[in-house]
Amino acid sequence: MAPYTFELFAPYNKQAGLRLKNANARMFGLDIPMELNQDDGHWRVTLDLPDGIYHYQYKVVTKSWFEPEPEPALPDYTDDDTKTADENEQIRKNYRDEYEKRVQEVKERNKKREEEITFTEVWYTFVDPYATVVDERGSDDAFRSVGILIFKNGDFQDQFKDVTAKMDYFVGLGVTAVEIMPIKEYPGQIGWGYTPRYHFAIQSTYGTTSELKEMIDTFHKHGIRVIMDGVYNHCDVSAPYTAIDHDYWFLHEPKDRVWSWGPEWNYHKYDEKYKLWPARKYVGDSIRYFINEFHIDGIRFDAATQIANDEFLKVVVQQSKEQARERGFGTEFYCVGEYLPDKPEYVESNGGPMDGIWHDSFYWKIRGAMVTDTPNWQELKDVIDARRQGYKNIWDVVNYQSNHDHDRLLVDLGKEHQIFDEDAFRRVRMAFTIQAASFGLMMIWMGAEFGEYKEKTPGIAKLDWSLIEDREDNSNALNKNQLQYYKDVIQLRKLNLALTTTNLEFIFEEENHQIMAWHRWNSPIHDPHKQGDHIVAVCNWSSTTYENYEILNIPRNGHWYEWLNNDKKYLVENNKLIIDNFIDHTARVFVYEVKKSVELKRVAS
Repeated sequence: MAPYTFELFAPYNKQAGLRLKNANARMFGLDIPMELNQDDGHWRVTLDLPDGIYHYQYKVVTKSWFEPEPEPALPDYTDDDTKTADENEQIRKNYRDEYEKRVQEVKERNKKREEEITFTEVWYTFVDPYATVVDERGSDDAFRSVGILIFKNGDFQDQFKDVTAKMDYFVGLGVTAVEIMPIKEYPGQIGWGYTPRYHFAIQSTYGTTSELKEMIDTFHKHGIRVIMDGVYNHCDVSAPYTAIDHDYWFLHEPKDRVWSWGPEWNYHKYDEKYKLWPARKYVGDSIRYFINEFHIDGIRFDAATQIANDEFLKVVVQQSKEQARERGFGTEFYCVGEYLPDKPEYVESNGGPMDGIWHDSFYWKIRGAMVTDTPNWQELKDVIDARRQGYKNIWDVVNYQSNHDHDRLLVDLGKEHQIFDEDAFRRVRMAFTIQAASFGLMMIWMGAEFGEYKEKTPGIAKLDWSLIEDREDNSNALNKNQLQYYKDVIQLRKLNLALTTTNLEFIFEEENHQIMAWHRWNSPIHDPHKQGDHIVAVCNWSSTTYENYEILNIPRNGHWYEWLNNDKKYLVENNKLIIDNFIDHTARVFVYEVKKSVELKRVAS
């Protein structure tokens, strides 16, 4: 038995009470009055309670506005020729009386709705049995991070514990960060989580808070960061504060009805009496809760364009970083925004609020280039080297070929363009290789790495793990080869420091043949081989396979090794590289004087 104080911030509501339930403590809907402290705007009541799980509700006299019930239309009566004038007048009078009665009933209902008691409820566990034993962050190598979206409801048999059980897969894949789609409590049992109801509660169908902590701790043990998808533009219509005092927390009307998914937080509202920004404080407290309680390593800000308040975003991003530093996570807490379309002014290096943004223009240009023989050369170069768009640091942009809002590239190739099997898999590999060799970070929509072919759906769409299991008939060879290719590309990205710098130069362009090559490098001082790392990526966008193709302007003469083709050796003389069997819609990667086999042994030792 110990005292516990329930409190609710509802400073301008007339009354509030607590309804508490716990069968073991013989509490069955006990209603308890709460007292308002005018100095801080909180309703409170303190009770002596044993440890346990309690179901509680706040009962509040609402201040929220509601759409009024429309008054009934005045009935239109046409005289009946079979009746007298007096009879018709009496009928008309009866109609008017009935109308007035119905109007009054509607007015009474509207008045009652404005004064009715509002119930909000959450589950709360007084004692969380999980005690963290790992308080480490993921990899410090933010500039090398490879993001991978873990799941919407169903990808891993629904729950956090199933993700934890699959940890060997993540480690084997080689990713350094995972990004989890929204996990805050939302209405229903199945969904993507983009209409959160409770910002301090975990979606119950995904598991317990203990299981979430264990999942994040397990990722951290393996040097993998965990970035949480946060929805701070809007919430579900059933979220508690919409019913308690709607216009204190939310905009009265959406900023744009076309791009509105629920009540939108009002980050412009300041409470002079209590000297606070209500929506900013609530959302900031929620973020601090997840940093302190679950040790997340970053946040993806959903619908940042619609939030449309850079002042608030700058504040909350900086507060999150400070909170992470207090927790011991250092400066590596990463905040990335979803801005559609992406623009360089949204990133911190250009005065914006975010560390980085989803590179949506990369998605559209690379996606289009996978299905045409004549892609726009300048647009491709702009997204491959995002400095041409005004970005400065490689963490400014997160490149992807698909995400949860779109079909996977493999699906798009088949459904929209009737490109299947090896031809489709090859184009997906090309797009991923370009991701790795481009300016920016990398992100994978989970399942793409082994050729999952499921269309986008808000429902359950479990990943088909049998695609990479051993089969006697080897019928899934395409999928297994695809997974190995992804692993090899990820290893290249992690191990070769040329891809961690901003250095990128286009060295060869032949638009008639649709061949493009660019060079990435770093200085010898940052190179374990003391010679400077050098990588050349060469893309064949055409539908033609070239038996022998000459690439000019290779930056160094000597031996180059093809990282993604068993360390095949090429001798470059007079700065000319001759590529044999250059298949259509492929990308080839050449590494100067470094073999993959040797590099992997060096790292392992």
